[in-house]
Amino acid sequence: MKEQGKLQVVNVGLASFAEAIRASGAQVVQVQWAPPAQGDRAAGAALAALVGNGKVQAANARAFAAYAKAQPVLEGVGIARTCVPRMSARTILHAGPPIAWRRMCGPMQGAIAGAILYEGWARNEREARALAASGKLRFAPCHHHDAVGPMAGVISPSMPVLIVRNGARGNRAFSNLNEGLGKVLRFGANGPEVIARLRWMRDTLAPALAAALKVLGPLELKPLMAQALHMGDEVHNRNAAASGLLLKRLVPALLKSGASAGDAAACCEFVAGNDHFFLNLSMAACKAMMDAAASVPGSSLVSAMCRNGVEFGIRLSGTGDRWFTAPAPVVEGLYFPGYSKADAAGDLGDSAITETAGLGGFAMAAAPAIVKFVGGTPADALANTLAMGHITHGRNGAFTLPALNFGGTPAGIDARKVLDNAILPVINTGIAHKRAGVGQIGAGVTHAPLACFAQAIIALERSLRRGAR
Repeated sequence: MKEQGKLQVVNVGLASFAEAIRASGAQVVQVQWAPPAQGDRAAGAALAALVGNGKVQAANARAFAAYAKAQPVLEGVGIARTCVPRMSARTILHAGPPIAWRRMCGPMQGAIAGAILYEGWARNEREARALAASGKLRFAPCHHHDAVGPMAGVISPSMPVLIVRNGARGNRAFSNLNEGLGKVLRFGANGPEVIARLRWMRDTLAPALAAALKVLGPLELKPLMAQALHMGDEVHNRNAAASGLLLKRLVPALLKSGASAGDAAACCEFVAGNDHFFLNLSMAACKAMMDAAASVPGSSLVSAMCRNGVEFGIRLSGTGDRWFTAPAPVVEGLYFPGYSKADAAGDLGDSAITETAGLGGFAMAAAPAIVKFVGGTPADALANTLAMGHITHGRNGAFTLPALNFGGTPAGIDARKVLDNAILPVINTGIAHKRAGVGQIGAGVTHAPLACFAQAIIALERSLRRGAR
């Protein structure tokens, strides 16, 4: 902050500090500073080699341009085993970085047991858990199959999935359908009502949506998401406007699709009663955008953030498919009556792909009412968005925020800036009970662990050094 020829610099890293001094020519009167990576010397040395590095800057510009140019469109609804890449008949996908069955948190184990029951591979939960522990099934992260899923994120072979294509590059991303709130699979519930709903979604909802999309044609998601931001959503934990806008487009097409009146009415009622229905579409759209920016050699931009309830993982564009992990935090937030932080599972789900793409917590300035759900004040929501501008490559002009005079959302998380400025990516999220099937017990705001970024920066610097030999 420049005032009367003096410069006050607060919570910045060395590179940002030097840049501010050069730009202002002012006298520094106060500095609040912390060493990069909380004093991690290896990470600090790697960061020093990458700050101002021309190859990294050029790579980041290419990655960010690919992300910004991405045009996600909903092109259909299919069955996972036939359209999700590398999906075998005995594969179950889950949220977050890789994890073995024995280490999975309660909600994820419960959701996998439910998927086994849904597929008809077991007669009861005890048999389902025994099969999961037997080694006869393959578990893999959704991200390894171009997919994403909220909370437990479980996708099994016969589940319906949304198919989103990036019109600019042709890459596709997938997500399951949102079940709504209450006793649902993504929070680990697997009772008869959960399985019955999932089968109705497969047998009735998915075919009806697929038929409606054939009438409607590919649905551009970016303009819809941009409009929702102007209506109070941030398209992660608040999707009321986006879900309504989607329903507005689907209903006429559904009525023309040939679906029976009963099925059409049931589908409309289901979507209209679920303000979170658009979440999975938002996630798939963000996945398609971020995959366009992935695997650019030398880039320090984050291409994925996700959690499995035990570990938090990130990927950098410049290090490809490698994961950098740290313990998943337990979320501070607003807990439902009767629950507390002691009841919570670790942070969970692939939905942080929205923050990776500059939405969710990065766009909270668009959704001040969300603080009634995640805690804080409208001023906090605005502050979260502003803070993210210090750790991002640029702004997404397609996603503008009325509260910032229609400036774009901060986007393109730069791992260098995270370490240098000691500002962690903000994520707003639901909170699952640590026991399977209890469900959501609150919501709050958390941050990606610094250790993930320290590891990533060290790995990126090493890869560049090897490439220079």
